[in-house]
Amino acid sequence: MFRRHTILISLLLAAVTAIILGCTPSAQKKGDLSDRQIEIVTTIGQLRDAAQNIGGDRVNVQALMGPGVDPHLYSATGGDIERLESADLIIYNGLELEGRMGEIFESLSDQPTLAAADVVPHDQLRASAQYADKFDPHIWFDPDLWIQAVEAIKDSLVELDPESSDLYEANFAAYKDEISTLDQESTAMIEEIPENQRILVTAHDAFGYFGAHFGLEVEAIQGLSTATEASAIEISRLSTMITDRKIKAIFIESSISPATITALQKSVKDKGWTVEIGGELFSDAMGDAGTAEDTYIGMFRHNVITISEALK
Repeated sequence: MFRRHTILISLLLAAVTAIILGCTPSAQKKGDLSDRQIEIVTTIGQLRDAAQNIGGDRVNVQALMGPGVDPHLYSATGGDIERLESADLIIYNGLELEGRMGEIFESLSDQPTLAAADVVPHDQLRASAQYADKFDPHIWFDPDLWIQAVEAIKDSLVELDPESSDLYEANFAAYKDEISTLDQESTAMIEEIPENQRILVTAHDAFGYFGAHFGLEVEAIQGLSTATEASAIEISRLSTMITDRKIKAIFIESSISPATITALQKSVKDKGWTVEIGGELFSDAMGDAGTAEDTYIGMFRHNVITISEALK
């Protein structure tokens, strides 16, 4: 109840500030969209990159969550709420990835808003092992599912700005081809890993779609959300599995503390096997601005190269 009141107060303060400054969202959006860029606000960087690729110069895209930010635990600031209120289009992942922002999206439901993962049919989603009727939100790790989400972004832009539909359709076709090429390259690299080493061990269960798509067994210390606690029982189970199967490497994630992975590494050592930290993977967040890993293609390729080199 307290959190709900805090969100409502933040929304009211943002609205009052906008009125005082004479720049309410409705005032900003008066006029033909063809006269200016379309303002898009996304939650995670993967969605920012997709929207930028589809929109090109017609859009200005901001992501609320930057490098190293965990969307499961992210709490919106007053500035975030103002940006969301001023957006022509809001894009978030959905499937409860942005667990603490659900009420904010509900309060802004009168604005053009897309929950990108919600377009994927439920029979193509991974069910949660912990919660009934919940699904794995990390759909960007399956290129086929991600193309569906990107197409939904294209459709939203076409609906918002039909005069530029040819641009959006062409950009989507080109980006889809890039993702398909990435998929083929990734498959070839993963196939270089010996079959008995195709086991991906990470801090939390973000790579389930990745594993299913590319034929990797995936194990994680925490569940689908980092809001769940890492348990000593799970670390012990995984350390036994790693020791018994002589797994070469385990992986940290850029948006999660490495503490649980280093604890797992120590537990493995205590059982008589040495497992290396194979490198840092980008799971819920992308890389620093200006790097290849600040793009979906670059982030994905980095992960595949890191995994394949460590496990070969």
